[in-house]
Amino acid sequence: MNPLNNGDKPLYLQIKELIEDQIVNEQLLEGSQAPSTNQLVKFYGLNHVTVAKGINLLVDDEILFKKRGIGMFVSEGAKEKLINSRKSEFVDKYVLKMVQEADRLGISEDELIQFVRNMKKGEG
Repeated sequence: MNPLNNGDKPLYLQIKELIEDQIVNEQLLEGSQAPSTNQLVKFYGLNHVTVAKGINLLVDDEILFKKRGIGMFVSEGAKEKLINSRKSEFVDKYVLKMVQEADRLGISEDELIQFVRNMKKGEG
């Protein structure tokens, strides 16, 4: 199954997020070599410019770095940087909206916390 099937996002962003996921999930470790643009082009059957655009975003964010003539590598601190960024996005995207809706519905903080605990336990 091709993980690049989200029609809502451009392919270059999907490539970027795929590599980020591999770093967060420790499939790619800090200091290890990342797949080359050519490998990703061949594996996913994408245009070289599309893949390069996604890779370059990771370089710009200092998640990956280039060693001339050798390839791309995962930067030290990349996993922590990604996790911190994703936590911030999580709060902005989900928690803020949840708290606002809870306020509209009159759900107390204790009730809200209990809902979250139940969901985490699988008692949804």
